[in-house]
Amino acid sequence: MSGAGSPDLEVDGSGLRVAVVAAQWHQVVMDGLVAGALRGLAECGVEEPLLLRVPGSFELPVAAARLARSGFDAVVALGVVIRGGTPHFEYVCAAATDGLSRVAVDTGVPVGFGLLTCDDDQQALDRAGLEGSREDKGFEAAVAAVATAVGLRNAIAGTGG
Repeated sequence: MSGAGSPDLEVDGSGLRVAVVAAQWHQVVMDGLVAGALRGLAECGVEEPLLLRVPGSFELPVAAARLARSGFDAVVALGVVIRGGTPHFEYVCAAATDGLSRVAVDTGVPVGFGLLTCDDDQQALDRAGLEGSREDKGFEAAVAAVATAVGLRNAIAGTGG
């Protein structure tokens, strides 16, 4: 089962500026991912995160890059791409994944990876953090981004991870 072995992260992200950038395709799944991310940020003590909606997952990297360069301590990127009958799935998934990785490495700002790449609608619903879902990838992406930002902040300040 996916998610097995995931860390139990409890992190104090108070004082961090965090942005959530979320695609608009597949509204039900995206509503679940966004709600999970906002819940995760709240549990980490992040107050007033910025929420920016973009048309689709292909647009996530450019928005994440702009936000990362605008003083945010972490960015959470949320989207869903569902396989269809054309190569579109592979192109969008690769572009979004590579772009988000590049944003994190190029800016030094953690990017929580909440991009679902699924074979069908049910796989996306199972990961969206909705009632009946097996996983909450929006929550996980948000907590991972905050944990990384706090770890980096502490390491740079010399206070440990």
